[in-house]
Amino acid sequence: MKGLIVISGILGVLLFVTASILGGAQIEGYSIVSQYISESYAQGLPNTSYLSYMYIASGILLAFFGFTAPAKMASSRGLKIGFILFAIFYGLGTISTGYFPCDIGCDSEAEGASLSQIIHNATGFLTYAIVPFCLIGIGVSSRKMKAARLYSKVTLVCGVIAFCFVLLLFGNPSGPFIGLFQRIIESSILFWVIYTSFYIRRTLNI
Repeated sequence: MKGLIVISGILGVLLFVTASILGGAQIEGYSIVSQYISESYAQGLPNTSYLSYMYIASGILLAFFGFTAPAKMASSRGLKIGFILFAIFYGLGTISTGYFPCDIGCDSEAEGASLSQIIHNATGFLTYAIVPFCLIGIGVSSRKMKAARLYSKVTLVCGVIAFCFVLLLFGNPSGPFIGLFQRIIESSILFWVIYTSFYIRRTLNI
């Protein structure tokens, strides 16, 4: 079980990152600075269904990671709540956004938006509104753990970075840097998953 937790975290991140790179690379003129990740596998684009499966698989692995990791770290109630909320809103959220891709352009204000677009947008909003606080909560709670000062600081930094760029993204969701802001948010969260995976591996001698 211990090894599965570590593997699920690392593999979940690798699948997510690989899917985002492949999606952008196969669309001519796609901009990682000004376009959302979701635009690379929107409904109607050719040869992108495999990306949805990759995101769904990533979400399953990250949900497993979030639900199981706290049992191997500490008995702190705050830490457990943070991980469970991460599993729900990031893990299951990634599954949802993969299963329900947005329409081409991912315009949340477009008339006649599909049900898939509506679900995709609602899930994405909840994910970014809640997950940064999960990391911040885990960072605060882990300060009570022995030999976890550095882990606590790194987690807090990742959570604060994600929160700051969520504010920028929500403040202007159609601005010229939405893709960049989203990727900084995702990078801070995914880096935390990798860091936590190696922290578990190192502290538990897996």
